Amino acid sequence: MKLLKLLILLLFFPKACLIAQNTTDVQERYLDSLIARASNVYEARNYKEAITVSAKLIEKGNEYKVDYPKFYGYDLLGVIYKRLDDLAKAKTNAEKALEIAEKSEVDSLIALEYRNLGSILTNNEETFEKGFELLQNSISIYENNNKPRRIYGVYINVIWALLDNGREEEAYEYLNKASNIAENVDVPEEDKMCIRLLKGRYYHRANYLYLAEQELLPVCEELEKGGLDDLGVEVYKNLKEIYKEQRDYKKALSSSEKEKYYREKVYASKKLQAIEVASAKFELSEYQKDLEIAIKEKEHSRELVEASQQLVDKSKELTYIFIIATSVLLLALLGFYLLFRSRKKFIRKLSKNNIELVEARDKTEKLSKVKSQFFSTVSHELRTPLYGVIGISSMLQEDIKLKSHQKELNSLKFSADYLLALINDVLLLNKMDYQDLVLEKVPFRLDALIGSITRSFEYSLEQNKNKLIVDIDKEIPNNLIGSSVRLSQILMNLIGNATKFNENGTIWFDIKLKEITEDGAYRTHFVIKDDGIGIPKDKQAFIFEEFTQVEDENYNHKGTGLGLPIAKKLLKLHNSDIHLKSELGKGSEFSFTLDLIENASLSQTSSNQNLSVEDVSGSLTSQYGDIHVLIVDDNKINQKVTQRMLDKNGIKFSVANDGDEAITMALFGTYDLILMDINMPKVNGIEATKKIREFNKHIPIVALTAVEVEEMRIEILEAGMDAILSKPYDSLHFLTTILRSLSKKRSETLS
Repeated sequence: MKLLKLLILLLFFPKACLIAQNTTDVQERYLDSLIARASNVYEARNYKEAITVSAKLIEKGNEYKVDYPKFYGYDLLGVIYKRLDDLAKAKTNAEKALEIAEKSEVDSLIALEYRNLGSILTNNEETFEKGFELLQNSISIYENNNKPRRIYGVYINVIWALLDNGREEEAYEYLNKASNIAENVDVPEEDKMCIRLLKGRYYHRANYLYLAEQELLPVCEELEKGGLDDLGVEVYKNLKEIYKEQRDYKKALSSSEKEKYYREKVYASKKLQAIEVASAKFELSEYQKDLEIAIKEKEHSRELVEASQQLVDKSKELTYIFIIATSVLLLALLGFYLLFRSRKKFIRKLSKNNIELVEARDKTEKLSKVKSQFFSTVSHELRTPLYGVIGISSMLQEDIKLKSHQKELNSLKFSADYLLALINDVLLLNKMDYQDLVLEKVPFRLDALIGSITRSFEYSLEQNKNKLIVDIDKEIPNNLIGSSVRLSQILMNLIGNATKFNENGTIWFDIKLKEITEDGAYRTHFVIKDDGIGIPKDKQAFIFEEFTQVEDENYNHKGTGLGLPIAKKLLKLHNSDIHLKSELGKGSEFSFTLDLIENASLSQTSSNQNLSVEDVSGSLTSQYGDIHVLIVDDNKINQKVTQRMLDKNGIKFSVANDGDEAITMALFGTYDLILMDINMPKVNGIEATKKIREFNKHIPIVALTAVEVEEMRIEILEAGMDAILSKPYDSLHFLTTILRSLSKKRSETLS
């Protein structure tokens, strides 16, 4: 808060608009001097003196029956308490200031207090929407009065609040609005640095690490000039996380040290401020007590004189009563003194515990982030060789010469698939524990999803001699929009659970339409039922806990106990729950309900479920003739898997071992399509795609990735890629994606 605030108040607060302005010239000069003094001591961060002067302004405003000093006193108290994180007192004082401003009907004051109170309320989840509404009202008033610099300042509060509450897309809109104002209006340098910091936070959240770094580094240069310690903490905190994600640990360490330096400066400042405020509040309280005691003592003295006169006139008995009363009073005063000392000691202990709690929280958050990064890194490193095992085992399964080893190859493929599923389950559980999981909304076909799920259980069903019966209600649309990956994970875990604990039995998978809601959603009931071993009543309350399984001596299968907990947590993300009916020895029934959204933009009858690999391969040959594909992958085993798939379907290919080589080959060679691996050393797939798009905007580029698709979907598509293939990919999905990408580019070219 600069001295500019005082100037704004004096310029835009017309005293004639307020009630009962009967002050003399001497009184007005005295009040104006108090306002100037309050502003000066606040700028000097002497909060003890600022609180005292603000209280004096309110007192004199009541005494002179004039409102403008009371407004400034309450407004300044609100600002001070917000800066010291005492939001309850900040809110109380800001509301009193707003009441005076609204009574004055002066737009500039109302807008100013809307902003102050709004920024306080948005710090609390329960009052966020009310605070956000006040900030919008402030913007509206400034827009009506053509005050773009004031609007720019309010935008900072709005963007900060939105980012703190996970509303990144709304924050991005306001960032653009703020940038437009800065292009046409001269705004303070400190406000520009705030916007740069907020842009950096947004790009960091959106995983645009390079753009985030470019926004934050100029703020670092400005920090060296001093006066922006609070910004320093946020800037280096974000830079530390960015460099960790880029694996530039040297810069991450340097940023961490800078963050610690500014955090200690802010902490030391706030600690001193808190002591000053506590001292000021104590002195004001003691002043009030002294006043009350003086009044009481005056009254008491009069009573003592009267009592003494009566004692002289009456008897010694009353003298003894007075002595006893005085002793009781002294004991009471001693008790109050001891209570005050105890309270002071308790406050010191509480402050120490709070500091230790903050340190423990910071340490826990750091360990949690390290754990999350560890899980992500290890899971990716395990997935990559597993995809090679799965791909090569699939190739060997199709080799006619190895038909005599089909049983062993099936076992190998099943074991690799099981290990991959286990790794995925552990990673998914970790993401859900850290609330790092969101539901994407992408188009998908219900019959294709169910077909892919049932095909994945063919080997397990054959091993346990089970039969799977699927029944899908024809009233449910086939083309949908939603999180197909999460729905698939729920169904895979529930059907997999039924398959493991059932032998020589039947599994029924029913999908029935319950109703169509008012907003057009198809409320659908999913049921997975089996006639297996069942679950005892006393175990049913625990099977949804992690690493818990029902043991049965007749079944040798031992799992991790993660499937049902994952299904339950994923359904919670959909605002749904799982229901269980089971009886020991008679099987189990798991059911849940989801609202499915129809994708009205696609034909209801279109489907790829009945297409075979031969059909898609034939379509590629008949429509496009000789197809030449460029494979970009640094992993030799994965190269061989992809080459085998292309060669088997009569598709020519060339190989690039890294991103640099891919850019050169795409520039001087002629290809119909590029299969681009994402994670490569030096130049990764996303960077290579951006370079290729600079000179070739028409060639289809399909991403190959070993990480979860939703983690990078937006970044992949924004880089200019046309589709995504998650490793490992089956032949049908692989060829269908190539066919769809070629068809899409042909249509765009003709258009």
